[in-house]
Amino acid sequence: MEKLSRAGLWSLEEYAIERESFRQQVIAHKQARRIALSSHATLLFEDFLTMKYQVQEMLRVERIFEPAAVEEEIAAYNPLIPDGSNWKATLLFEYPDPALRAKALSQLRGIEHMVWIDVEGFPRHFAIANEDLDRTNASKTAAVHFLRFEFTTNEIAAIHSHQLIRLGIEHEAMFCETVLDDGARRSLLEDFD
Repeated sequence: MEKLSRAGLWSLEEYAIERESFRQQVIAHKQARRIALSSHATLLFEDFLTMKYQVQEMLRVERIFEPAAVEEEIAAYNPLIPDGSNWKATLLFEYPDPALRAKALSQLRGIEHMVWIDVEGFPRHFAIANEDLDRTNASKTAAVHFLRFEFTTNEIAAIHSHQLIRLGIEHEAMFCETVLDDGARRSLLEDFD
């Protein structure tokens, strides 16, 4: 899987010109990669394009242009790009009401370790969560987590063969399950290239 490099990014001036069309491309790309697990929990599967957008936006907002600072941003986001044997996702908990969000997050401690994927015919995989830092403390979990799902070569072959893929959460405060649709499967299959 391709990784980000300084040579592959636009300068701030170039990005100002490209930004709107690139933004529309990324929005369309993310549609198939956004999986609602429940009315409040969403997985956004990341890849090269979504991370390039994140880095370009960070460089733009922070006005970063010095080579060493650009390299720091690249180093922070490259680990979120799949490596060819895994899917990487951002888990988002979305509650429009701040009080309801605070209450929910206090009840969801540890939930990031209870997100799963199963490929029909194989054991269920629970996510490897927040390898950069722990996002849960004694009183609450974070609204955003970074997850990784590893697959064997046999599981990848089964995914290519259109085996049923289910995703869900198995936490005492949130149980949910969904089936990966064909559009999402096609997009996520590219993560194995």
